Amino acid sequence: MLTTAPADLQTAAAMINKGQVVAFPTETVYGLGADATNESAVKKVFAAKHRPADNPLIVTVASVEMVQRFVEVIPAQAQKLIDAFWPGSLTIIMEYIPGKLSPIVTGGLPTVAFRLPASPVTREVIALADTPIVGPSANTSGKPSPTTAQHVWHDMHGKIAGIIDDGATRVGVESTVIDMTTEIPTILRPGAVTQEELEAVIGTVNSEHRKVGADETPKAPGMKYRHYAPDVPVYMVTDDNWQRAIIWAQQQLEPVGIMATDEVIKANHLAGMDYVWSLGDGVSAANAKLFAGLRYFDDRNEITTILVQRFADEGIGLAYNNRLGKAASGQFWTATDFM
Repeated sequence: MLTTAPADLQTAAAMINKGQVVAFPTETVYGLGADATNESAVKKVFAAKHRPADNPLIVTVASVEMVQRFVEVIPAQAQKLIDAFWPGSLTIIMEYIPGKLSPIVTGGLPTVAFRLPASPVTREVIALADTPIVGPSANTSGKPSPTTAQHVWHDMHGKIAGIIDDGATRVGVESTVIDMTTEIPTILRPGAVTQEELEAVIGTVNSEHRKVGADETPKAPGMKYRHYAPDVPVYMVTDDNWQRAIIWAQQQLEPVGIMATDEVIKANHLAGMDYVWSLGDGVSAANAKLFAGLRYFDDRNEITTILVQRFADEGIGLAYNNRLGKAASGQFWTATDFM
């Protein structure tokens, strides 16, 4: 495992230049990095993750100048978003110059998703390597995304060349993805940058919440395949159902994992109890703690079910509910179904 010392960053960059795969930190989740211009290196990422071949990859860059190597021109609206949100948790889909990137990166589409992360460590590594890197989350496909280097080690030990450890991530859910190639810019994946924030910069923005068909190539990650899910069933719980859900959980022969805010934990006298994971003091904290909690319970063989608090569908709650909804396959806990 590598640290953020200058020598280690030089080593990580050298690994990337040699076609190896290195996990890297961002403010959202840890990513799996390989030279985006090296097809054989990119194939190693797909192999390490067991990722479907038609799922395109985000291209992570160190600067806007690096994006300009691959596009004829950055659209004016996209430039406004770059000025407002980069470096940061926003991924922007644009058309790229044909032949500049392998179809394995783009899923064969004429578009590519670019991101310039807030992490200075990762920007430094990419700048040292002088090449953009692909950047899917550094987990086995379908499993909860990694928010610590230890999570990456759990999934990727022995499969990749190294992991850059920069501590726990700050945001905790993947970047917002916006498609700038549509008539009206369209959010394909909600994240820390909200629709309201985007519209304050460029005007009307659509939001697309659909699952891509079996024969369709998604423009962005998370639109087609099962994501973020532990091996046991996950159920979303709304605020009005917690009291009954906890009574049900306590009646089960096998332990049930409970993930909720400190307010819910205190109101239902769960503080200090085993099988309870705090999501903190609200939706911002919950975003940062969601994947870690799902991983915590996924590693406890005695847990048979996980109940997780859902928030209102507004602001950054949209990103949280999007990830939780996928982990739960859209399933809610209700007294009618369980009691």
